[in-house]
Amino acid sequence: MTLALRKPMTFAEFLAWEERQELRHEFDGVGPVAMTGGTRAHAAIQRNLAFALTARLRGQPCQYFGSDLKIRTADDHIRYPDGFVTCTGGDNASRMVADPVVIFEVLSPSTAASDRIVKAREYQAMPSVQRYVMLEQDRVGATVHVRSGETWTLEIIAEESVLTLPEIGVSLPLAELYEGLVFEADQEEGPAPEGG
Repeated sequence: MTLALRKPMTFAEFLAWEERQELRHEFDGVGPVAMTGGTRAHAAIQRNLAFALTARLRGQPCQYFGSDLKIRTADDHIRYPDGFVTCTGGDNASRMVADPVVIFEVLSPSTAASDRIVKAREYQAMPSVQRYVMLEQDRVGATVHVRSGETWTLEIIAEESVLTLPEIGVSLPLAELYEGLVFEADQEEGPAPEGG
């Protein structure tokens, strides 16, 4: 078996290279990693997240951004999270943010392992990040990493729960982020029988 070895890139080389690309790429410290397309469920969760947070943050100093802006992690990696909130201003022409407060990733089969381990470590190493929310794609649920001083705790949020984000003064029903989606378990239950 022949394995292709990637020639390592520096952070500066990656940024210059990415400027010339049509598609977005993350940077893992060695080289570019192409961003793949998502599913309908993934897109619906991202849309619902944008609507929910943008409305709740209107008029506040914190702002929600989607996956068009990149984040520079503490170890000079580049990530394009599915969404994040930052509470500091920035240049309108900027394509990179260094100080997100809350980060969201929608888990998919191809990225879940990286989101749960690699990105969790990277995001936790960023002093500005107070909460990292991983949203399930195939059911209503979330895993939330919460900073508490120098340590992190883990919360599992179930279907009927409220997602609380005190760092940005927002609480919302988790189910709101899944509006418009029907999962297999929901279809199997079906409507209640009529009659008596």
